[in-house]
Amino acid sequence: MRNHLALFDLDHTLLPIDSDYEWGSFLTRIGAVDPVEYEKRNAEFYEQYKAGTLDPKDFLEFVLGTLSGFSRQQLDGWHEQFMAEVIRPVMLPPAFQLLEKHREQGDLIVIVTATNRFITEPIARAFGVKNLIAALPEEKPDGSFTGKLVGIPTSGKGKITHTENWLALQGKSLGSYEKSYFYSDSYNDLPLLLKVTHPVATNPDTRLESHAKANNWTLLRLFDD
Repeated sequence: MRNHLALFDLDHTLLPIDSDYEWGSFLTRIGAVDPVEYEKRNAEFYEQYKAGTLDPKDFLEFVLGTLSGFSRQQLDGWHEQFMAEVIRPVMLPPAFQLLEKHREQGDLIVIVTATNRFITEPIARAFGVKNLIAALPEEKPDGSFTGKLVGIPTSGKGKITHTENWLALQGKSLGSYEKSYFYSDSYNDLPLLLKVTHPVATNPDTRLESHAKANNWTLLRLFDD
């Protein structure tokens, strides 16, 4: 078995969509939130993300604040519908094939995403990935959400902090692995991309593609434009 680590971003990397944004759109479509106001805020945050100006804590508090308005049973039911209608149709063969390649090679596979665990845990499970590092919503004893974030966001440099903390719990570090891969689409993930031995610009945005080409990084396009 190889001593290699394979880290994966989720949105626009293994998925051709942004699950955070699509969850918000789903809530407006089913009438769970005010469609005009929520869609406006959701679109504003998404544009900030693409521009690299998003404050991740502001966005997480917006999303988690919405989750706090509903029971966990209601949210879980909606998430099953969300998976069936939005996520599973865009879980495409190239993503499964890439994961399977690393799985067959015996690599440790971890999804590292800025999107919160409530949204992403069922998606990681559907991809067959048991190791997930994601923003952690604070829960009440009954499993419902308080609207607050536990710890720091899992984005930007926060991805390094959370990944290193997670590996430390396994008695490991990034340096424990002969090779470490990180697949990401976003220039916002540059801090963690610079920490691994094998950064892979996957379906990259314009800024990340330029950086990858300038530094002779691997470019990978899993999905058709």
